[in-house]
Amino acid sequence: MARVCEFTGKRPMVGNNVSHAQNKTRRRFLPNLCNVTLLSDRLGRSFKFRITANALRSVDHVGGLDAFLIKAKDDVLSDRARKVKRDIEASAA
Repeated sequence: MARVCEFTGKRPMVGNNVSHAQNKTRRRFLPNLCNVTLLSDRLGRSFKFRITANALRSVDHVGGLDAFLIKAKDDVLSDRARKVKRDIEASAA
């Protein structure tokens, strides 16, 4: 399973471990992914996503799954999240 946030597109970053003696070895910085179940108010059902803790805070800040997905850009969303967004927009119309 890819370590990519379904809402923000955050991926692992690479960098160096630097010791006190300034020895540098490669390392990976992994995103803080959480398996969450979010409820859509418009669709009346829940969806499971694998998102970062930062994205989860953003969902809470904006006012829920529906509001977050409507504001989110399609190019950063995963295919599953894009489909949920289309369903939400269709139910609003």
